[in-house]
Amino acid sequence: MLTSPFVRKPASVQSVMLTVLLALLPGVAAYVWHFGAGILVQMLIATLAGLATEWAVLRLRGKPTSLFLSDLSAVVTAWLIALAFPPLVPWWITALASFLAIGIVKHLYGGLGQNPFNPAMAAYCLMIVSYPALMSQWPAAGQLDFATQWHLIVGGARDLDAITGATPLDALRTALREAASPSSPNHALTASALMDGPAFGLAGGRGWEWVALGYLAGGLLLLRRGIITWHIPGAYLGALAAIALLMWGLRPDHFASPLFHLVSGASMLGAFFILTDPVSGATTPRGKLFFAAGAALMTLMIRDFGAYPDGVAFATLIMNLCVPLIDMKTQPAVFGHKQD
Repeated sequence: MLTSPFVRKPASVQSVMLTVLLALLPGVAAYVWHFGAGILVQMLIATLAGLATEWAVLRLRGKPTSLFLSDLSAVVTAWLIALAFPPLVPWWITALASFLAIGIVKHLYGGLGQNPFNPAMAAYCLMIVSYPALMSQWPAAGQLDFATQWHLIVGGARDLDAITGATPLDALRTALREAASPSSPNHALTASALMDGPAFGLAGGRGWEWVALGYLAGGLLLLRRGIITWHIPGAYLGALAAIALLMWGLRPDHFASPLFHLVSGASMLGAFFILTDPVSGATTPRGKLFFAAGAALMTLMIRDFGAYPDGVAFATLIMNLCVPLIDMKTQPAVFGHKQD
């Protein structure tokens, strides 16, 4: 029989980050299976650049390099950068993003535990604003072998138009906007009717559905291990589905279904691995719900009405700005005192 006292051994940063890396592996495996091993090259480039930047900045700051390099926080940031970026971007974009994420967004504010913004998402936004063409080219599932991917990543060839295109999110949004025109032959067709091209699978983009399920499996592992709580992924995915259902129900000829939004883009990656960042995210239980629901609303607004194919990164940064206010307004009452 279990008896008290129940005292949990505090988890080290290294053990937490290692668990996060392990939880990402199912999504990475699905990514490689459907889109090729080019993503592994990007992960390696991001990791090496991130660790090199971490080492250099720690030396400049006079901090112990071995202690902070071994906590794996820079590796987690690097992997998230690689997984959020198109797998065929030139190597120098991935390396530059890792430098900005670690050297500027993380260490400029004091290092681990001090940054107000998610480093990986800040780097993504900087890169897609600076290099929109290169950051908008995504391969279709199963089209490119590893040699071609290596040539595009490292060799610098940019003849991408014939072999890559927009994300399924952007492709469907464009098709829906064209179908909304009275002169279009597909006038008033719903999103489901338009999802018959080679880029689409059962519910979302072909291949991306399985990647999303991989991230979901990893996210459930994080929940099971107590690394994250249910508040942010539950509120984010619930709000995303609810708002998308409302919009889809009102205008099925103009908006995608909630299931499509859940399994496309970075929804699952954002719900379990990005928004749950304990440093830049909300910390109170009620605050996490508001934080995640706001991010879901921002994600859909950017996807449906914005200029970028996915809104997870921008939504994360916008809600990062709101964290101090959210935490201040959702602090639980001190024991023995009434809630104001």
